Amino acid sequence: MTANAAAEQVRIDLGDRSYPIHIADGLIGRIGSLGLPRAHAALIVTNTTVAPLYASALQAALQPHYAQVSVVALPDGEAYKDWATLNLIFDALLERASDRKTVLYALGGGVVGDITGFAAASYMRGVPFVQVPTTLLAQVDSSVGGKTAINHPLGKNMIGAFYQPQMVVCDLATLRTLPARELSAGLAEVIKYGPIADIAFLDWIEANLPALMARDAQALAHAVRRSCEIKADVVGQDERESGLRAILNFGHTFGHAIEAGLGYGQWLHGEAVGCGMVMALHLSRELGGVDDAFVARCSRLIAQAGLPIQGPPLGVDRYLALMRLDKKAEAGEIRFVVIDGPGRATVRSAPDALVAKVIARCCA
Repeated sequence: MTANAAAEQVRIDLGDRSYPIHIADGLIGRIGSLGLPRAHAALIVTNTTVAPLYASALQAALQPHYAQVSVVALPDGEAYKDWATLNLIFDALLERASDRKTVLYALGGGVVGDITGFAAASYMRGVPFVQVPTTLLAQVDSSVGGKTAINHPLGKNMIGAFYQPQMVVCDLATLRTLPARELSAGLAEVIKYGPIADIAFLDWIEANLPALMARDAQALAHAVRRSCEIKADVVGQDERESGLRAILNFGHTFGHAIEAGLGYGQWLHGEAVGCGMVMALHLSRELGGVDDAFVARCSRLIAQAGLPIQGPPLGVDRYLALMRLDKKAEAGEIRFVVIDGPGRATVRSAPDALVAKVIARCCA
């Protein structure tokens, strides 16, 4: 795929809040051709790792369209997805006397996207924002669907809002500078879509995993597009996660417990989700949804993607306590996304004794 290739487009259908996801190589430099939100000023929110790579290019591409284009670079890492870092965005907006005629551009991975979206939802009770995700994980998952949040020491993404962007701009060229560990973390969210929604896609991932890990442009383009198509379909049916959308959290109940239990940033989000999917697969097997062969197949793929498949030894009680803070929990009862047959997922509770059995089996 060349830098001048026409952008592929996936649409999120949410009535008057619908928006496009643009996918192509070299989109940052030609973002102005995509139909930008109209505003007086723009603030690019990025981090200290991404800023030297792409902030000046995005700023230059936006300057013909806004009277003022500024940049704020946040500290990099999940550990900074908190109130103090959120306030750095508000500081930048207020120092510039920004009003409602301001649009935010989230240039970075999932942390930047989530925190920028939450700032956009909150500043003056709502200003527009655009997602420009630069990691595979953000391109296939976190930038799409309008979930914005910061973390609390007791729970991940517990403070936030549903707030949709105006568009998502996936420049596949940014994946070429992604560290290998971050690429693997993104593959966790790609793999997720197979067991929950599309076994043919799981087959394709298995066949094309070497190409994905080698950053083959066509393979990455297909992975991003298909992942966005599946997520767009689910979000279009259930924007605020009242039912169906919860299946997108496959592996996340265990994964979020790992992140909170170890301390945010010790494992990347995708690493925790990859391991969490293995744990959720074992729980699915215990509940009769899949057989041993399917658990082994998916676990093998997750390991081949460079992801951990054995959880850290937090202890059964600690896992259970952290998972009771999960957003899907109801009246203190933990609810898990489990596979109810290959390509189908459901949300249900499970006895603590069964969950404890899975934790003991899957953790060091």
